[in-house]
Amino acid sequence: EPSLYAVKAIIILDNDGERLFAKYYDDTYPSVKEQRAFEKNIFSKTHRSDSEIALLEGLTVVYKSSIDLYCYVIGSAHQNELMLTAVLNCLFDSLSQMLRKNVERRALLDNMEGLFLAVDEIVDGGVILESDPQQVVHRVLQSAKEQIKWSLLRW
Repeated sequence: EPSLYAVKAIIILDNDGERLFAKYYDDTYPSVKEQRAFEKNIFSKTHRSDSEIALLEGLTVVYKSSIDLYCYVIGSAHQNELMLTAVLNCLFDSLSQMLRKNVERRALLDNMEGLFLAVDEIVDGGVILESDPQQVVHRVLQSAKEQIKWSLLRW
């Protein structure tokens, strides 16, 4: 049955399979222990593969790697892979613009607030809101400007 809730999770792992970022939008994996086990399983199945899509544990997983990062967008088994890929590409391209094409672990860790804002602009509660990286970057910059303005007013 069609649903607006297309995304079950967005995960970013480093090249050792350790979590850098994870946001789950449903209770498929309710505990942190189950989430970590799922992430290890995804990483072990995908880190040596050249493909960009996998079916794993009844879920559709689309992914992309860059230098020392692995970005994953997860949906249900019957979810449209093109929609999940659009989310993945939007996230990756947004990060690339925000990090000045330096999409790697250190740069990401130094700019986690931008990552959080970008993910929130792209997906909300599992519903895809935006797939245009230019719009996402613009909104992230606007949010950052607002935060700076309010922090200066409070100071």
